[in-house]
This record gives sequence, C-alpha cells and structure tokens, in this order.
Amino acid sequence: MNILFPEGRLLALTLSYDDGVEQDEKLISILNAHGIRATFNLNSGLFSPEGTVFPEGQIHRRLTESRVKKLYDTSVHEVAVHCLTHQSLPDLLAPGMIHEIMEDRLRLEKLFGVMVRGAAYPYGTFNDAAVETLKLCGIQYCRTVISSHRFHLPADWLRLEPTCHHDDPHLDQLCTMFLSSYRPSLFYLWGHAYEFEEHNNWEKIEGFCERMGGRENIWYCTNIEAHDYIEAYRRLVLSADGRKVFNPSSLPVWVQEEKQVLCVQPGETVSLG
Repeated sequence: MNILFPEGRLLALTLSYDDGVEQDEKLISILNAHGIRATFNLNSGLFSPEGTVFPEGQIHRRLTESRVKKLYDTSVHEVAVHCLTHQSLPDLLAPGMIHEIMEDRLRLEKLFGVMVRGAAYPYGTFNDAAVETLKLCGIQYCRTVISSHRFHLPADWLRLEPTCHHDDPHLDQLCTMFLSSYRPSLFYLWGHAYEFEEHNNWEKIEGFCERMGGRENIWYCTNIEAHDYIEAYRRLVLSADGRKVFNPSSLPVWVQEEKQVLCVQPGETVSLG
C-alpha cells in the first residue's frame, strides 16, 4: 500500500523562505499567480521599526510588524519559527535556546492568531541539543539547509532536508525528474527572497513557478500540511492479513493498493482489493 497525496495526486510541492524581508512581497505575488503555497520563517524579534527607511543599495530589508501582518495570509501560506533574533542554536545554552524558540513562537501566534508548529534553523546550524529543545517547545518539523537532491518522504522531521535551494545548479534537472516520477514524490525548494534581488535573477523563481504551477497531479502545500498529511498516512493501521486499513487520524488519507485508489476517511476502516 502506497501513499497518495490529497485527491489521489502522486506529487507534492512545498517551498520555504526565510527572514521576513521586503522581497517576500514580490515572491508571494508570483507564488499566488501560479497557485503555489509556501512557508515563511520569521524572526519576530527583528522586525524593522515602523517608518524605517533603508540606505540606498541595501539588499536585506526586513519588514515592519504591520507589513508582516498584512503580507502573510495564513489561509494560503504558513508562518513558522526562525528564532526570535536569528541566533545559531548550537551556540546557546538550554535557556537561550528555549527563549529564542518559544518567544518567537508566542509572538507569531499572537500576531497571526494561528498555532505555529514549524521552524527553520537560523544559519542552518543545529545539533542534538537543538533538536531535543525544539521537541520540548512543541515544534513538529525544522528545516535544515542540507540539499538532499531527492523527493523522498522525510524520515526525521526535525532534521528536515529540502530537495534543493533555488540557486542549485541541478534545479532544472531535478524539476524534470520530479515531473516524470512514477512514485509518490515530495519536492521541497527553499531560499531567501532577497537573494533574487541580490543576484538579479527573479526569472529563476518565475520560471520555476511557471513550470511547476497549475498542474492537476501536484498537491501544493505548506510545510506543516505536508508534515501532517504524511504522518497521518504513517498512522494508518492494517489488519493482520493486510486487507483492511483503519485511519485513526483527523485527516482523510489517499492510498493505492496495486491498481486500487481509495480515500480512507478519519475514523474509517476500509477493505483493500
């Protein structure tokens, strides 16, 4: 029995962008035009003061709190923890780690009125202590900056490896491989929106979205949606003979058994074959 994504789709796509910068405004307009959803990892302790005017030529321009609240529509995209002041977690003692994670989570939840359960590591740095602290703080997944160049379903959500960065030299090849995949596949792209301005290559993400967007066989999801759905699939319970499947989760889960495609509703037991 294999996982299928919602509505029986074979492929899933999610994106992740960090820091809460002005360039996210253009990025979100591009994503929305192509029906692509993403997660934005924010440092709530580093929002720019209201009325900030940046020096000419400054590339990394953080949004103000009012612009942050207006920009990130949490009915479409996800907001997640990037630590309060973008501290490298392995450099901190336990109280500092907890403060960076929990205070960021608390402020984001208050600002957006939603539960925040995801994160990305500042600078991509982490260790076992950081992972354990994230668990204690109620974080369900945390993205690294380690490119897997694969489309596998994550095994360790707190050491989550994306497929690649948007400037990866293998991006086009990876897109081709993904779109031609014959097995359930998750493509995870990440980066910083200010890099498109810094490298003068907005066409990179525009081309990616044009190629990957608007496809009926792709599920466009946020990071937390991918997490929750895949974990719901992993919680399915099979009978001893493998011919019945029970869904104990709160999400409908699509599966394929040989040529049979079916949706197992929450609390439902169905027969295979």
